Amino acid sequence: MFEPEDIREWRGRNVVDESGSKIGSMESVYVDTASDRPSFATVTVGMPTKHRLVFVPLAGATVGPDYLKVKYDKGAVKDAPWISPDGELPADREAAVFAHYDLHYTPGASGERRLARR
Repeated sequence: MFEPEDIREWRGRNVVDESGSKIGSMESVYVDTASDRPSFATVTVGMPTKHRLVFVPLAGATVGPDYLKVKYDKGAVKDAPWISPDGELPADREAAVFAHYDLHYTPGASGERRLARR
């Protein structure tokens, strides 16, 4: 398992599913605002002229020589909520990111966001 502070160094590297199928390349890391630990990554997918960034959880991810392996199937990741390459995740869409992967979502104690881009 990688150390959380090292995950940012993997930007631009391939992201693969458990079977080794390439999903795309890692674009950015979103941390849990409660713990400041990496929680999700965005992965660049799509055609060269129509890229989008999809969200994938980092829990259970491992690293190989030149890739980040996530524990979710390529199809599930590609169907995940997404943003445009220059976009931001709206606060009202955070719950959908968690729900796509059947993960529990609770906003911060004062209603603040759970995910922040780093």
